[in-house]
Amino acid sequence: MSKPVVAVVGRPNVGKSTLFNKLVGKRLAIVDDTPGVTRDRLYGDCEWNGRSFTVIDTGGLEPFSSDALLTEMRSQTQRAVNDADVIIFVADVGSGITAADEEAARMIKRSGKPVVLAINKCDSVGSPPAEIYDFYALGLGDPMPISAAHGHGTGDMLDEVVTLLPGEDGEEEEDKRIRIAIIGKPNVGKSSLVNQVCGDSRAIVSNTAGTTRDTTDTEVTVGGMDFILTDTAGIRRRSKVDNSIEKYSVMRAKAAIERSDVCVVIIDATEGFTEQDAKIAGEAHEQGKGIVVAVNKWDAVAKQTDTQDKFRKSLLNGLSFMTYAEIVFISAKTGSGVEKLFEAAADAYAQNSRRIPTGSLNDVLAAAVTVSQPPSDKGKRLKIYYITQPSACPPTFVCFVNSAELFHYSYQRYIENRIRDAFGLRGTPVRFIIREKKREG
Repeated sequence: MSKPVVAVVGRPNVGKSTLFNKLVGKRLAIVDDTPGVTRDRLYGDCEWNGRSFTVIDTGGLEPFSSDALLTEMRSQTQRAVNDADVIIFVADVGSGITAADEEAARMIKRSGKPVVLAINKCDSVGSPPAEIYDFYALGLGDPMPISAAHGHGTGDMLDEVVTLLPGEDGEEEEDKRIRIAIIGKPNVGKSSLVNQVCGDSRAIVSNTAGTTRDTTDTEVTVGGMDFILTDTAGIRRRSKVDNSIEKYSVMRAKAAIERSDVCVVIIDATEGFTEQDAKIAGEAHEQGKGIVVAVNKWDAVAKQTDTQDKFRKSLLNGLSFMTYAEIVFISAKTGSGVEKLFEAAADAYAQNSRRIPTGSLNDVLAAAVTVSQPPSDKGKRLKIYYITQPSACPPTFVCFVNSAELFHYSYQRYIENRIRDAFGLRGTPVRFIIREKKREG
């Protein structure tokens, strides 16, 4: 059974994202005094009085604006309202009722969804301010005083939300969805890929770098498999990150990598491979995630003989530390190669979580040592007694040896390649832990 959905809506800068963070218990949404900081829909999980539900944070409603970005934000909010079972309408007690509040309330009433009217910034404990009664004029029911910043009144608000949720009709199943973080520089097509897969303008797409600020989760099914896509803010070079909102966006993108199963690194084919692409891929590699490299905008590249092979070699040269990654050429605009991308992501997840029996590992080790003897120094030769895999995600191997100093990186790489030849492990980094062990006798 899927969780019920609660959408947090209202005009800009009334405290929606602060309330969202309070409800989900994490700082997932960026909070700043600048109106319009939240642009895409942002999803999180909340539990109250034994009921679990999904909360959607939305961009501020600006009903009268003709600005293209604000118009798209309004469209995003309408989609969130359509998806919701219950709506929390947030207004600001200090501002009173504005024309934008009145127009947004009319939109909410047209949806026919149950509404909880939360009047934010009632920060004092005790009786609510007299101004709260003015909000009856919105026609959305009894106004409930809350302080999203301090948590006052949010418990009563959630009590009301839970009473309006649809009834439970079954137990939740184990979540088997593969979580994919879509990462890359700004403007390489991350949000376009999400929208192509969804068949829905789930994320705002613009040629302006930095349009995506929050990390946004989207549930999709591709080729019969279920995924959660996390669209992230573009990661620019540190010297280019010049404001607090963008710095926090980059932090959220890195956090999305950490909680993902697989990272899809998007590279702009029209720009070619850059040093920043390598740094971004390195974030996923260092965290031990399954990795697929997606070369986007391939439809816009002029093709000659062996164009794809030449681009692939250039990539592998720049990503010499992760030649295990699958490279898929796609067009988020047309959908070309997208299904193959998700097949590669599913395979990377399977390989990243794979466990190999100790006996099979040591058979490969014995054959490798026979073909190429371990290194020696001053008459002392490296001996690898045995190898085992204690953990996965990523596959981690412990080698017990007579001398860790003799187990040079080059020979570790040789053993790694023999393991990959035997078992695949395509799309995942591997880790080696070296343990010295004195053989008795």
